[in-house]
This record gives sequence, C-alpha cells and structure tokens, in this order.
Amino acid sequence: MDWGTELWDQFEVLERHTQWGLDLLDRYVKFVKERTEVEQAYAKQLRSLVKKYLPKRPAKDDPESKFSQQQSFVQILQEVNDFAGQRELVAENLSVQVCLELAKYSQEMKQERKMHFQEGRRAQQQLESGFKQLENSKRKFERDCREAEKAAQTAERLDQDINATKADVEKAKQQAHLRSHMAEESKNEYAAQLQRFNRDQAHFYFSQMPQIFDKLQDMDERRATHLGAGYGLLSEAELQVVPIIAKCLEGMKVAAEAVDAKKDSQVLIELHKSGFARPGDVEFEDFSQPMNRAPSDSSLGTPSDGRPELRGPSRSRAKRWPFGKKNKTVVTEDFSHLPPEQQRKRLQQQLEERNRELQKEIDQREALKKMKDVYEKTPQMGDPASLEPRITETLNNIERLKSEVQKYEAWLAEAESRVLSNRGDTLGRHTRPPDPPASAPPDSSSHNNGSQDNKESSEEPPAEEGQDAPIYTEFDEDFEEEPASPIGRCVAIYHFEGSSEGTISMAEGEDLSLMEEDKGDGWTRVRRKQGGEGYVPTSYLRVTLN
Repeated sequence: MDWGTELWDQFEVLERHTQWGLDLLDRYVKFVKERTEVEQAYAKQLRSLVKKYLPKRPAKDDPESKFSQQQSFVQILQEVNDFAGQRELVAENLSVQVCLELAKYSQEMKQERKMHFQEGRRAQQQLESGFKQLENSKRKFERDCREAEKAAQTAERLDQDINATKADVEKAKQQAHLRSHMAEESKNEYAAQLQRFNRDQAHFYFSQMPQIFDKLQDMDERRATHLGAGYGLLSEAELQVVPIIAKCLEGMKVAAEAVDAKKDSQVLIELHKSGFARPGDVEFEDFSQPMNRAPSDSSLGTPSDGRPELRGPSRSRAKRWPFGKKNKTVVTEDFSHLPPEQQRKRLQQQLEERNRELQKEIDQREALKKMKDVYEKTPQMGDPASLEPRITETLNNIERLKSEVQKYEAWLAEAESRVLSNRGDTLGRHTRPPDPPASAPPDSSSHNNGSQDNKESSEEPPAEEGQDAPIYTEFDEDFEEEPASPIGRCVAIYHFEGSSEGTISMAEGEDLSLMEEDKGDGWTRVRRKQGGEGYVPTSYLRVTLN
C-alpha cells in the first residue's frame, strides 16, 4: 500500500505528518545533546573527585605510598578516572554519531520535503488554472448561445412584421447568423478546454500527485529508518564501553583484594626502623650513702663528668624515654642525622642513583667517541672538534660521579657497621632477663655502653627527606644491568604503546614476566617473552607473584 493510491486526496494530512516526523527527529537530537552534556558533566565531576583524593606528593616522596592500603586506594582512584574517560567517550560518540549526523540528516530531509510539497502545490495551481479557463470558456459559450438565440428570435420577428423594411430584415438575419457562428466557436473552444482539463486532471490525480506522494512516503520511511538507527546508537555507544568499564570494575576488585595487612606492618617496620639498640637497664642509685656513690654515666642523676647531681626542679634528668618530644635536627649530606637503619637505606638509594648517573655518562662518552670517529672518517658529516667540549664535560661528570660514588660507599660501609654493632649490642644485652637492683650501685664500667645507647635512643628518627627528582620523567636505565630473575608473572589487560624513554609496548592479553613491583608511582617493570624490558602502567596489568 502506498500513499499515492490510498491517500490521493489527503495532501494536508501528509503535510502535517511529515512535519511531525521531522519535529520528532529534531527532538531526539536535542535529547541526545542534553544527554551528552550530562555525561560530560558526570565525567568532569568524577575527574575532579579523583584529583581531590589523589596524593598531592609524588609517590617517591610519600612514605604512605608504600602501604598496600594506599596503593589500592590510588589504584581505585585511577580506575574511577578511567571510568570517567569511558563516560567522556560515550559523550563524544553520541555527539558525533547521533547529534551531528542526525542534525545534518534532518536539514537534508527538510529540504527534500520542501521540494516535494512545492512541486505538489505547483501541480495544484496548474490544475486550478486549467479549471478557471474551463469555467471561462463555459460561461462564454453559454453567453454566446443566449446571444445567438436572441438574435435568431429578433430576425424571425422582423421577418414576420409587415411594417419592417427589407433592409432591417436582412440586417437582423445577418446579426443572427453572426451570433450563431460565435456560439459555435465558443462551443468548440469549450469542448477543447474541457478535454484538456480532463486530461490534466487525470494526469494530476493518477500520475503527478501519486508520484509526489510516493516520494514523500519514501522520504518519511527513510527518515523513520534513520531515526531508528539513531535510537540504536544510543545503546551501541554504551555497549562499546561496557568491556572497558567491566575491566575498571575488575581492577577495583583486584585493588580491594590487594590490601595486605601483614605486608603493611612490615613496610612500617622498614620505613621507621631506627637501628638503635634498646636502652640499657636503669641503675640503682643509693641515696642513703651519698658520699660512697661511684659515678656512672648511665645513671639517671649523675652527669657524665662524675659530679653528683643537684636534685630539684631546676635540674632535669637525661632523656631516656623514646616517646618524648623530638627536637629538630640538622640535615647532613651523609644522613648521619638519621637513625642507623634509615641512614643506611638513604645512603644505599643515593649510591644507586649515582651509579645510574655514572653509567649514563659512560654510555654518553662512548657514543660521543663513536660519533667523533665517524666525523674523522667522513668529514662532510661534521667537525670532530665540535664534539670536544661535550666529551670534556662528560669526562668531568664521570670523575665527579666516581668521587661521589666512593664517598657514598665509604659512608655506607660505616653505616652498615654501625647497624651491625647495634644489633650485636641488643642481642647481647637481652639474652637474659635484667638483674634486680642491688643494695649498692653496680659497677659503672658495665654500663658505659648503656649510657651511649641512651644518647643514641634520644636522637630523633626524623622522616625521610623528599627527593627533588621527578617520578619517571625519564626512566632510569637500571634494567640494562645484569638480567634478574622474575619475581612473578602478569597479564596485560589493556594495550599499551610505550612511546617514552624507559617504557615498553605490550598487547592486550600478552603474558609478561614481572621483574619489579610497583613502588607506588603507578609503574611496574616487566619483561616480554620475545625480549626487552621496560615500565608499563600498573593499572594495565593483572599481577601474580611467585
């Protein structure tokens, strides 16, 4: 069934229906546009929320980033940020595929509809014009017939009138004949006009308007089909991001399961273990025999110079309690202001950084030498003398770094010996329970070490100083050393294109060897089966430790 046959007389109905269809298309485009704005606002608020709760300090400078609880929370924030990115992708797809495309299509439909109805109105106007001409020729024919009949009656009356002259009779007959001839011509013209109008009317109702209505039907059906496809794009845009959103939710679940209370306890120990020996036993001071007291460095009331202490509120005892208020310390280059264990760790970090910098400078020197050799063999490529300043600068840097490495190695050896010494003192002191206080003061020589330990324990174990180096702006090339054994395996849950220095590319679903865990900065070091090591985003991996 088609409009041209069934709705041949419903021109106004079709005009209203096609206009309603275009209005519906425009309303849907407006709806999707507002839906896009909602998605964009939602994504923006999610990103602002993530930014608000992300740690302000870089992971390298934030001790809290070493705890699995904090790492899981940061990973959840990253997954929420990725989720926000998927909402932005939905908004972008809806804007491009629905709003822009349907708005453009709506304009095309409006132009096509306007053209078809203009064609239909022109056909109506032509038919109406033909009908007017038919009516005019019909009235003229009717008028001429009346005039011819009247002229014939006049001629007949004069012919029978005996008083009428022959000239009047002839004149009346000629007039009747003329009117009769004009009536005949009007009749022929009316008949021709009627035939032409009937032909035009048949063409209008059986050919011309049905074709226009069929074109309108085809246009409206195409519009409805396109609109239906637009309805489908609304759900298709959501379905496209469902796998990624599912991975984001899976990542949140993995982050929740990654919280390890025992590991966090161990991390706290590693972060704040001072390495000091525990304080020695407090010595009994017998004030009943003030003149016979032996001076003791470790006694609470006896200064180190052996003079007896004046008891009273104006003098304070030596601080042996480790939970008292800490005094500010002066930061030193060898980190001697830190507790022994923390000093050893910081020196180890500095030594590793200097070794990496030294290796980079050595590699750069070798590269400059090779470039110089090339310039000497092919002078047209460059002047060898132009490389001398850079080579000299590199050699100076190498010498400076070597001296710093030696300096940090010496400090590290001293710190390690200090840690081992404190451990030995602690083990020796606590192999048996402390003796109860005796009636007389014990020998002060047996507690010299305890006094020294007291001084050390009163030192403040300040928090680690922040590092000025940015996090992985250029990855350290520490994976160029001796190849290490994997500590686990991982699977890439997303594709990653490693374009910056130190990173490595991986494909979705690829099995990788885990070489180094995330240190809290969001990057994990992996090795591919076909060779090559580098850093990839931790949130792109599913990790299994050995």
